Amino acid sequence: MERQTNGDDAQERRDETAEKNERTRFEEDVEATAQAVFEEAAKAAEASELEKVKAERDEARDRALRALAELENFRARSNRMASEASKYASFDLAKAILPVWDDLGRAIEAAEAAPDGNINAEALVDGVKMVYNKFLETLARNGVERIDALHKPFDPNFHESIASLPNDEFPKDTVIVETQAGFKLHERVVRPSQVVLAAPAQPAQ
Repeated sequence: MERQTNGDDAQERRDETAEKNERTRFEEDVEATAQAVFEEAAKAAEASELEKVKAERDEARDRALRALAELENFRARSNRMASEASKYASFDLAKAILPVWDDLGRAIEAAEAAPDGNINAEALVDGVKMVYNKFLETLARNGVERIDALHKPFDPNFHESIASLPNDEFPKDTVIVETQAGFKLHERVVRPSQVVLAAPAQPAQ
């Protein structure tokens, strides 16, 4: 009876060991499966993230290429506009002075058409003066003004001295003669006035 009991206990222990081993194998299999699933998921996530990064990189590259193309187009348009502006910068002025040219032509025609060459000198001078004043008005409307030089102190920014003459009527270096009128476009000198300046008169001997 005792031997049978011992045999049963031994069998029970073997069964427990086998069950324990089976449970251990099952747990190891579950852990291995879980690890494999995790690794596969990590690989899939990594691949997905890599594809996402690649897609974002490609999109950023496309945006950069489009921006570069737009910049080149903008530069080309700007260069074209600058070239056009430079080419036709004098268009408005040319259009404005054409009526003055018309008036000069009419004055010449009137002088040439005078019977027997009897030109009315006074009328001709008056006509030329009208054209002259109209010309100055046209220049002024376009920002071109004559430099006021006569009897003004010499200013190297606006005047070009070509000589000095003794003069006790005006202070030294005052403009007493303007040999060529100067003009400026707004504040920029187109050409300076050519002037003669007053110099101290020589004392009598």
